[in-house]
Amino acid sequence: MDDKRLAIVTGGGRGIGRAIVFALARQGRRVVAIDISQKNLDETKELAAQEGYEVLTEVLDITDSAALTALIEDLAEKFGGVGILVNNAGITRDGLIVAMEDEAFDKVIEINLRAAFIAMRAAAKSMMRNRFGRLISIASVSGVMGNAGQANYSASKAGLIGMSKTVARELGKRGVTANCVAPGFIVSDMTDVLPDAVKEAAKTMIPMRKFGSIDDVANAVAFLASDEAGYITGQVLCVDGGMAM
Repeated sequence: MDDKRLAIVTGGGRGIGRAIVFALARQGRRVVAIDISQKNLDETKELAAQEGYEVLTEVLDITDSAALTALIEDLAEKFGGVGILVNNAGITRDGLIVAMEDEAFDKVIEINLRAAFIAMRAAAKSMMRNRFGRLISIASVSGVMGNAGQANYSASKAGLIGMSKTVARELGKRGVTANCVAPGFIVSDMTDVLPDAVKEAAKTMIPMRKFGSIDDVANAVAFLASDEAGYITGQVLCVDGGMAM
């Protein structure tokens, strides 16, 4: 295993982030899971150990830009570089635009988009030196097609897509790819809280008539992180059962 292929996953303590951590570990990657919750990270580490994988963990509030930059730089120095960065951490603060408070908009942008920018900027420097990198951001079909009640979330996810396309153009000649995975309705904590009527209505919009799993998303990320995806950059891979066709 090449140390410069160190993988960092933000929001790696639960849900989709945890599934991504496991998928990358199964590829033989050295993985660092970053999360704000020590409890979630401990569970991730324990579950990985039960499968025979060692996962490194770091508790961090990714809205602390200086701390996030320092952590990525320290990891790059310690392990000879960062090879894979997965910007997975994200939140929702839903509401119709006429009633949405400034704080709800700003917080979603801060965590979902600004922190991803900070992480990408720090990781890209290491990747450019090593002439290898995979920058993968978890967007959403909401960022592709919009979604009522999610002006902030949709804007943050559309921003990730635009930023990734720009980075793909800037860093392609250095062997660095930048792509997005855009999940649709995935069985997770975010969808578990939806009323059954809303879930059933959502399924009628999905050609496959079902929600996806966190492993569906993790497998897409693992592919984009692999050598087999070395000539794929600036793309959005929708994992949505055909919802955003």
